[in-house]
Amino acid sequence: PENAKVGDVLVLTKPLGTQIAVNAHQWLEEPSQWKNIEDVITKEEVIKAYLTAMFSMARLNRNGAKLMCKYQAHAATDVTGFGILGHATNLAQNQKESVSFVIKSLPIIAKMAAVANACKINFKLLEGFSAETSGGLLMCLPPEQAAEYCAEIQQIDKRQAWIIGEVIAGKREAIISPEFKIIEVDYY
Repeated sequence: PENAKVGDVLVLTKPLGTQIAVNAHQWLEEPSQWKNIEDVITKEEVIKAYLTAMFSMARLNRNGAKLMCKYQAHAATDVTGFGILGHATNLAQNQKESVSFVIKSLPIIAKMAAVANACKINFKLLEGFSAETSGGLLMCLPPEQAAEYCAEIQQIDKRQAWIIGEVIAGKREAIISPEFKIIEVDYY
């Protein structure tokens, strides 16, 4: 997983925000916590986010890993306890070439960015350090292969993967672009 090339794109196979979705679901039964988020999310939206998180965490990375080989991924890691930026940084530091990763989009379970902002707990979701349970794969793919990879994983797993950034010449670091966009992910 150490062959990322300038011009590769970053692909992510599962949405971020699982930890927050699980907490928000618990807060349905905790009035002191619920009051912090009730202005940004409904109870029905919490349940949908929770189900999205559960199905995401239950989905294995097996198909994504097999497709990485087929589509000639140059580098890859999972996204778990260190968050997307923590794992992306670790991956960038271990590349043969002097490259950096620029994350331009964060696919996040619907409403979880707003919940993270409102809940008065610093999950560091938008900073890229929110822990994920059974998170997705983050990989560097040749740009001409990435769209096909995303289409095939959608066909097999019935779930989307996203092109979220790019590999540039750099100093083996990863950043989230100041102009990043949030992709709201809703499985329901």
